[in-house]
Amino acid sequence: MRVIFMGSPTFAVHPLEALVAAGYEVVAVVTQPDRPAGRGGKLTPPPVKTAALALGLPVLQPATLRDPEVVATIAACAPDLGVVAAYGEILRRNVLALPPLGFLNIHPSLLPLYRGPTPVTGAILAGDEFTGVTIIRLDPGMDSGPILAQAVVPLPADARAASLTDELFRLGARLLVEAIPPYAAGRLAPRPQEHALATVTRMLTKADGHVDWSKPALVIERMIRAYDPWPGTVTTWRGQDLRLRNAVVHPDVRAEQAPGTLLGRADSGAPLILTGSGALEVTELHPAGRRPLTGIAWLNGLRELIGKMGA
Repeated sequence: MRVIFMGSPTFAVHPLEALVAAGYEVVAVVTQPDRPAGRGGKLTPPPVKTAALALGLPVLQPATLRDPEVVATIAACAPDLGVVAAYGEILRRNVLALPPLGFLNIHPSLLPLYRGPTPVTGAILAGDEFTGVTIIRLDPGMDSGPILAQAVVPLPADARAASLTDELFRLGARLLVEAIPPYAAGRLAPRPQEHALATVTRMLTKADGHVDWSKPALVIERMIRAYDPWPGTVTTWRGQDLRLRNAVVHPDVRAEQAPGTLLGRADSGAPLILTGSGALEVTELHPAGRRPLTGIAWLNGLRELIGKMGA
């Protein structure tokens, strides 16, 4: 079977490697163009490109799939099947129609829940007990295509977006290679999603990571994990940015001060911050322009334990 693969970030490497290991002929790998990265702005290839070249696979890096010449190049590869894993651009009808078996997509959620670009973040923010990964056949909608396979896994209370996304794409890679043979043979019929149950996520911005201390401690702690690594969860202390990296919720703490007030030390010695409901023990943080610190080390460096976050 001739397969064309589309993907870009690190976690999309897992299904690419799984397809090659399963013996599929990957006729081309389509990924995003090299982008400037780091302080020096050096052009850096997407992780999928690096992996594809290491596997000896041909790589295409079009600026957009809207270019008719790009579509013709993909058509010339004569793929039987397409696979998409976080490519970075929605496929239009003319591209979707190229492989006879269509395009299969790995989506790290229990569709129809959390369609869109940030499904793992959405599940963590919601405090769900379970999450999972779904293999769908793409249609022109946003993650609305019919389902071939789905796996459910517990969502750990300490799950972070980056590591959980990677875990789900590893699981999705296995699910994909198991689903392709019966799907290609006509023994696995995709089933429509229950569209009435759909929820949709959106692209994140830096502003999403700014802490509103009037929110409950539980919500802010989920933000820390859901926005790792992007956009991060950031507050200010005496005019300087402070990124929160790990925290513990104390739901029963009450005080008369305003949310964001540094109440002092928790029993562990880490800072205890009042929120709109309960308090947050910040166990690890990252002051702007400095290295990450434990909450205890940061607190030890203060001249006085008086102040308010976000002020």
